[in-house]
Amino acid sequence: MTAERAGIAVCPGSYDPVTHGHLDIIARASGIFELVIVAVVDLPIRKQNTLFSAEERCRMISSEVGKLGNVQVKSFDRLIVDFARENGATVILKGLRAISDFEYEFEMNQLNRKMAPDIENVYMMSSPQYSFLSSSGVKEVATFGGDLGDLVPRAVAVRLDEELKR
Repeated sequence: MTAERAGIAVCPGSYDPVTHGHLDIIARASGIFELVIVAVVDLPIRKQNTLFSAEERCRMISSEVGKLGNVQVKSFDRLIVDFARENGATVILKGLRAISDFEYEFEMNQLNRKMAPDIENVYMMSSPQYSFLSSSGVKEVATFGGDLGDLVPRAVAVRLDEELKR
């Protein structure tokens, strides 16, 4: 007997760049939800400028999740609850690495619940090997020529190298 998957989940983030930690959460979510929409924020307020455009971030993620048949990648530039509703999602799914993530996500959860009590916020703990991994940390390692092999997909590492050499 196979279990039915839950409905549609939106997994928002800046993904600048996408890491193995992000991809792990997305892959695990694809086993739980009927459809996972990776929502790439265009011009995030919290992170100011991004290294890669939303379009390129979407392409990088799409090339990595193509083998997962129930994952779509879309950019968005509005409230996540509005984006979720427009896409028929009943869940906003986020990954948590540490206590510092929890504090921020708890605040966002309260705002989202106030605006959209019909959309549930669900949190997935990162796998232990990715609990330290962040896009900003990856960019710092890349800036100083560190090995990105265990942190990001090969194509992403190449693009980081190209971009940060300028």
